[in-house]
Amino acid sequence: MDLFPAIDIRNGRVVRLEQGEPERQTIYQDDPLGVAEDFIAQGTRWIHLVDLDRALGVGSNLEVIRRVVQRVSDRIQVQVGGGLRDLELVRSVLEIGASRVVVGTAAAMQADLIPAAVEAFGAESLAVAVDARDGFVAIRGWTELSPLRPAELASQVVAQGIGTLVYTNIQRDGMLSGPDLFGAMALQRTGARVIASGGVASPAHIADACKAGLSGIIVGRALYEGHFSLREGLRAASCAPAR
Repeated sequence: MDLFPAIDIRNGRVVRLEQGEPERQTIYQDDPLGVAEDFIAQGTRWIHLVDLDRALGVGSNLEVIRRVVQRVSDRIQVQVGGGLRDLELVRSVLEIGASRVVVGTAAAMQADLIPAAVEAFGAESLAVAVDARDGFVAIRGWTELSPLRPAELASQVVAQGIGTLVYTNIQRDGMLSGPDLFGAMALQRTGARVIASGGVASPAHIADACKAGLSGIIVGRALYEGHFSLREGLRAASCAPAR
């Protein structure tokens, strides 16, 4: 199973939000590239980059993301998300060297985007974010709810050619309360690879996700606050027993 250390960027800084709420922000670093280099030094094969400003519709960190991706993409794979709601934005991120782009709001709101993106870029370059709150898919930086249920969106985009889903239970995001493995595993019924996000607080949570057969798990706050090291997380992601 792949472990994705997360670098969420807001106003050029590395931050984490609790339950996606902008006013509940913790700033961890001023240098996203430095954080990426540290994760690489600890052995990661992937990094998950998110442009929070673009997701919230209040700005863009595309130049910051460009700098990070161009510096590290020859050594690791980079997954990028956050407000990428049209084909040209997806294209621009892939062209700077991202391995995979995560589309969220647009997948739920623009019926023709995912088929067009799959045709243009290939399914392996794409993932769809299924962000759940109160039983519905959240959109626009998690500020609104769509009428879609998570399973409905997942089935829809898999039928359109998507092979990777990123599932987040928003109530758990940034809360260190454990990932919603039940919700993530439910989406596996579509046949897609599922990456879980939100709530990881320990290597045991990562190991549980690995044993559940998930494709990956995203970790943020727990790494920044020293609950465990990335190396410990990577070991757990291999389903290896603790030593």
